[in-house]
Amino acid sequence: MQASALTTIGLPLALAIIMLGLGLHLRMEDFKRILVQPKAILIGLLCQTLLLPALCYFLCKSLGLSAELAVGMMLLAASPGGITANLYSHLFKGDVALNISLTAINSVLSIVSIPFIVNFALSSFMGSQAYIPLQFQKTLEVIVMVLTPVAIGMFIHSRFPRFSIKMDKPVKIASSLILTLLIVVVVIREWAVLSSNFQVVGTATLVFNVASMLVGYFAGKLTRLTEGQNRAIAFEIGLHNSTLAIYLALVVLRNDAMSIAPAIYGLLMFFTAAAFGWWVRRRPVAALAMSK
Repeated sequence: MQASALTTIGLPLALAIIMLGLGLHLRMEDFKRILVQPKAILIGLLCQTLLLPALCYFLCKSLGLSAELAVGMMLLAASPGGITANLYSHLFKGDVALNISLTAINSVLSIVSIPFIVNFALSSFMGSQAYIPLQFQKTLEVIVMVLTPVAIGMFIHSRFPRFSIKMDKPVKIASSLILTLLIVVVVIREWAVLSSNFQVVGTATLVFNVASMLVGYFAGKLTRLTEGQNRAIAFEIGLHNSTLAIYLALVVLRNDAMSIAPAIYGLLMFFTAAAFGWWVRRRPVAALAMSK
């Protein structure tokens, strides 16, 4: 793939803005919540780091996705949640504090999980001849792109809280516009591949998105977490940072086709998350009482 303004300037800048916005919501206390809510944090992390990659892998195998589309799906599974998960959790009465803590911890853990999952996906789906391991330089690049803006956002939040509050809404709007623009660009650039694979990749992303939310929700149910915690985990592991996945595909792996699944996912998740939120809000009151 030839370098372009999108991959050399636009996409890294877009990811930096989104991760900066995430940092504006974080405090050091969010990382300490694992000591206060160890059970809920552990369930969320296990779902994110173990169950979802396994679910995504078997989904790709069962649907017979092409190698590039399958790796793109695995990029989604490797990407942590973000601002969108926090927003939906707030709208549908989830434990937002738990969301923020899971996002913070997952963002740090992703510096290990992303290279591991990406290398596994490349080896499994691309085959030994086409398999090129994620180089240390690229791994370091991902770490810098993920953690540096988050750290800057956290610093602004701690030192300039009023400014952080003022910037909250503009950053959210900018993040939504950037994600929309990225999706449009990817669809235009990969229209030929997308149109010929739309049914299968659309099905894969839809099933993965819905299944992820259900896994998170019922994992909380089975372990007797509160209803608010169930919803928080569902949104956290069901709404991945598709911008990061697109960045990994276009900039790190330099493969346009791998960005298709994250782009479609980034569009669908807004509608599926709203439908899921409506569903959990309409669940019988008795079910809420039993979960407390």
